Amino acid sequence: MNQEYFVLELAHSIHGRVQRIRVSYKALGYLSCVFLVLLLLVSGLFFSYVQMSWKASHYNQLRADFEGLRTRYRDLQRISSQHNVQMASLETLASEVTVAYGINDRSQLHPSEQADLGQAITPNVKESIEEYNFLKAATFGSIYHHYAYQWQSHAQPSLWPVHGILRSSFGGRSDPFSGEGAFHTGIDLAVPVGTPVRATADGVVSTAGWSGEYGKLVVLDHGNGLETYYAHLSQFMVVAGQEVHRGEVIALSGCSGRATGPHMHYEVRLHGTPVNPYRYLPHPRAVQATASIHSDLGLGL
Repeated sequence: MNQEYFVLELAHSIHGRVQRIRVSYKALGYLSCVFLVLLLLVSGLFFSYVQMSWKASHYNQLRADFEGLRTRYRDLQRISSQHNVQMASLETLASEVTVAYGINDRSQLHPSEQADLGQAITPNVKESIEEYNFLKAATFGSIYHHYAYQWQSHAQPSLWPVHGILRSSFGGRSDPFSGEGAFHTGIDLAVPVGTPVRATADGVVSTAGWSGEYGKLVVLDHGNGLETYYAHLSQFMVVAGQEVHRGEVIALSGCSGRATGPHMHYEVRLHGTPVNPYRYLPHPRAVQATASIHSDLGLGL
């Protein structure tokens, strides 16, 4: 049976020999099919690669957006936490003022006035919270003059922890890192690294270790919910659980944690709420002079 085919003639350039290759139509069809399949396979792989590249770039964009949102969320959390601390500090101050001046003290009313007041007013959530703060402050005021530790002779802070330049005061200020408004929970005293840091009152060391943005931190518990914080330290001189007395060296100053320069961050906390340390500290003339000049220059927390 005769079969049609193509003849390919290949001639050698030197010897002049001619070689004939016969290719049938059927083999040519097979070769065309194989070529087409390979073409489709390569095209599929190419489009798959393009699609994967697009997905990778899209994923990277989504990841960048996610990181941006997470950073923004952390910033909002930090701002919210600062606002909560500020509100708690203001509530503590309001409660102390309420107790000191006898504001909203219903015990001074006549019994008939108390009955009329109870019938006329139904306390809402805000009034209940205010009443709770009032009772909490009154209870604290009744026991505040009793020491938590019998061996204490100086239960309230009454010394400057270091002798340095006051760089940042308690309250609102501009954050030294972001430049945004922030609530400063203590005071910053600029001193050289290695300056002895002294306990401002008798107490027990509750913390002596690393604590995030505070860096190396020492916390003293003075009883009755009163604590003092000493942050950005370079070296500890005490351990947790140790009893210390006012004026005793507890650490050396440094620049650890979230700080832009050597200084010591000092806080006073009442039941976990930061309060203004000035109310507990003497005011040397030199410190007052530098405070008016440097109170707006933040160094850290």
